[in-house]
Amino acid sequence: MTPAARISAAIEVLETIETRHRPAADALKEWGQSHRFAGSKDRSAIGTLVFDALRRKASSAWLMGSSEPRAVMLGALRQVQGLDVEAIAGLFTGDQYAPAALAQAERELLETGSLEGAPAHVRGDFPEWLAEGFEAAFGEHAAEEGMALAERAPVDLRVNTLKGDRAKALKQLAHLSPVETPLSRLGLRINIGPDGRGPALAAEPAYVKGLVEVQDEGSQLVALLAGVEPGQQALDLCAGGGGKTLALAALMENRGQIFATDSDGRRLMPIFPRLERAGARNVQVRAPRGPKDVLEGLEERCDIVLVDAPCTGTGAWRRNPDAKWRMRPGALEQRIKDQDEVLVRAARYVKPGGALVYITCSVLRVENEERVAAFLEQNDGWLPRDAAHMARMAALPELAAHASPFGPGIRLSPRATGTDGFYIAVLVRG
Repeated sequence: MTPAARISAAIEVLETIETRHRPAADALKEWGQSHRFAGSKDRSAIGTLVFDALRRKASSAWLMGSSEPRAVMLGALRQVQGLDVEAIAGLFTGDQYAPAALAQAERELLETGSLEGAPAHVRGDFPEWLAEGFEAAFGEHAAEEGMALAERAPVDLRVNTLKGDRAKALKQLAHLSPVETPLSRLGLRINIGPDGRGPALAAEPAYVKGLVEVQDEGSQLVALLAGVEPGQQALDLCAGGGGKTLALAALMENRGQIFATDSDGRRLMPIFPRLERAGARNVQVRAPRGPKDVLEGLEERCDIVLVDAPCTGTGAWRRNPDAKWRMRPGALEQRIKDQDEVLVRAARYVKPGGALVYITCSVLRVENEERVAAFLEQNDGWLPRDAAHMARMAALPELAAHASPFGPGIRLSPRATGTDGFYIAVLVRG
């Protein structure tokens, strides 16, 4: 396919997303299934165009004076790929498989359109209904934080210390030009190319044999900040696919015990091959079994209970840009209810002197500091661990600078730390 034909296809996918309210991944898959002639490189390029357009949907619509898929694509080509009006006109020719030629009004907007005077939610490319939440979290920097969340994310890897060290991983992956992550002592970063494509890790022995796992540096940091030690008893209550469980297993050097569970057994299934590949031998997976209490006997026995709470995922928009436009206020209300419930449940398993570790990949105060404050207000005998203490215990003293100004815990974000957005608080039971 020609570059122009790929743009036409991307606009078609955006129209499907808009009119049928389909997740971007599903719309792209459906397009590929109905256009078998498109090769893997074509499908990848179309996906990059779609996701880049979704990253800058609000600002592109402002620039072009329209939220129609064609207008959003034009704005994204200018903003993300940096194409000038003549370069864009060379793609929008109206020839076979190319988008229709630019109208004069479109030319003028591409030449003169500006975000000057646009509200923060437009400049930051986040939904208007979240403007109050972003301002509460970031104040005058709300737009800049949103812009950082709209950027493409690099590929971050965590070195699995059960299989080797960072020097070994750097050597085995040298052909991918990895660099050490600036904050996590376990991380490697591979920058993606201009086409938005990352490396084919499934074909890399270092990945297949478990030396490295895909994990954002922020997720690595919250695992380090959890304060787990070899020989302890830990519970990962919302384990999902097992990313943080694997990180804890390595930090515990396969000593002690980790219990991994999740309310949704389907989310938990990928953990089994990942544990085998990583060589993690101190993990018991407790998959849900109907009404049976799979955590029976663990009450007040755990040194660490990790709650990677269900949340809106606002901190992960770099990797899932269409999620921000699909989310509705009702989803936030449900997440808050879920968070309060899971904190109460988690507290049952923490032994005296143990710690409850609350984590979200959200940047919203209402999901983070406000949930911790509500828990502490309603439950006696718990004390939050000071952010500086958390950072020292993790041998990451520089993270103390990212202590939340709104309550206990540490905040991470693309603008502040170059990671996905995360919040972590550690509550110690008296």
